[in-house]
Amino acid sequence: MFSESLEGASTWRYLRKIGGIDALTIVALISIQMIVFFLWPPPTTVIGWFTLFQQKPLIGLIDMDLLLVVDYVLMLIVILSLWSVLRRINESFMAIALLLQIVSVATYFSSTVAFEMLSLSNQYTVAITDMERLTSLAAGQAMLATSQGTAFDVSYILVDIALLTVSYVMLQSRLFSRAIAFVGILTSVLMFIPPSAGTVGVILSVMSVPPTAIWLFLVGRRLLSSKLV
Repeated sequence: MFSESLEGASTWRYLRKIGGIDALTIVALISIQMIVFFLWPPPTTVIGWFTLFQQKPLIGLIDMDLLLVVDYVLMLIVILSLWSVLRRINESFMAIALLLQIVSVATYFSSTVAFEMLSLSNQYTVAITDMERLTSLAAGQAMLATSQGTAFDVSYILVDIALLTVSYVMLQSRLFSRAIAFVGILTSVLMFIPPSAGTVGVILSVMSVPPTAIWLFLVGRRLLSSKLV
């Protein structure tokens, strides 16, 4: 019978601690982003974005998913930490999950345009001629399309598959409870359709936020457990 003993656990204990802290940090960042979204909903037009960036630059950056950039990096470390724990259960699947998460981070970075929009809003504000303003508006519209384009969708789906893969491996392990695994599977099901796909995608992405936070909290607490670190 396959043993789940953590031979050489000391080699990875610091990574697991960092992964646990990162998971809990993501929960905090999700809470901050949800509060900002509720109090200052993201604009729907380029002009609205430019106005928000000029009046509240930090809010504009958060509304344009600046914190999600941090989340992606931290999530990569969380998945790496889970790989160090679960690789003995199913090394192939955990390697796939880690690879998908790495690719998703790189892909997402190509879609984020928060600082580009801030720069364009500044250009629009100081523009003298109508042509300069129209150029800034056109560039801003292109940035908005990029932020919800192919790269974003691919990244979103890759994260979803990575989460589903990790949760499946958790079901085969005694190191994580089945509850944690099932919450992860529920989250991945709700994340199956990206928010850029339309109303259904937006609704499902919003519904996925609570189970995502719960999963990260449970995983973070487990990674910090003395039985693992």
